[in-house]
Amino acid sequence: MQWRTKFVMITVATSASILPLWADSSSREIRSTGWTWPPYIIVPLVVTALLYAVGISRMRRRASRIQILPIAFFAAGWSSLLLALDSPVHEISEQLFWVHMTQHEILMLISAPLLVLSQPAGPLLWALPQNWRVRVGAIGNIKIFNRGWLLISAPLGAWLFHAIALWAWHAPVLFIAALENDAIHAAQHISFLGTALLFWWALFHEHGGRLGYGGAILYVFTTAIHTSVLGAWLTFSAQAWYAPYLRTAPLWNLTGLEDQQLGGLIMWIPAGTLLTIVALVLLGKWIKHSEKRWEYTGTAALIRASAGVK
Repeated sequence: MQWRTKFVMITVATSASILPLWADSSSREIRSTGWTWPPYIIVPLVVTALLYAVGISRMRRRASRIQILPIAFFAAGWSSLLLALDSPVHEISEQLFWVHMTQHEILMLISAPLLVLSQPAGPLLWALPQNWRVRVGAIGNIKIFNRGWLLISAPLGAWLFHAIALWAWHAPVLFIAALENDAIHAAQHISFLGTALLFWWALFHEHGGRLGYGGAILYVFTTAIHTSVLGAWLTFSAQAWYAPYLRTAPLWNLTGLEDQQLGGLIMWIPAGTLLTIVALVLLGKWIKHSEKRWEYTGTAALIRASAGVK
């Protein structure tokens, strides 16, 4: 199956889980800090998990071995979505900016890479009737879809879309609009998760191709830089950017500015550190790859020299 079709399946499955996301933004009292289990979040998540399980079951009947690691990645990614969208994280994020930042980082730095690594397109497709599978697979052969996919899946395109989503949504006018409008808030989370899926897909599947190890390191490191700049800007700003939190943060014994500073630190330090670690891992793999190539080149040279001597 072509990778672009797989990515569509990943995006549809994960976006479906957060499309109905909303909260009552008019309430300014401390909300419940427990698990609320809202049907509009739980039902899509449960349906996705059931489809995945059905697909795995059908694949097991046709194959002697099923890889366990992708299943573990899917379970972890699915659980992180549940944590971000239903747990107290979601409830409290409506009143504390730093919790809202934590929610976004879970979606972009935990859920997205785990779901990409899990490669759920195969199981999700196998859960569908055969004629549906054929129709979904045929999408990858549509010319306009191919061109659009090449545009957004190219490393530069994925990098830009992710960066634009991150910076644009943190502009006060858009961020406040998301807090005050349910549909805009859902669009914000969908764009964060969707562009993060693109970002990690391009990294995982192109570092050995168009991107290369050197390009992959630059790809991740520059993302760590610009996200850290935004986090530092939020942290050291002399005034709070988002007026709604000026009213709600004091309910949690924080000023609006203190709340913003905590949120900026979360984006700056933990998120930046995680991306830097990924870049260092890629650097290590690049060094090992270069060493192997050097060994192969040296061995080939010795063989040629020996052949010449004979």
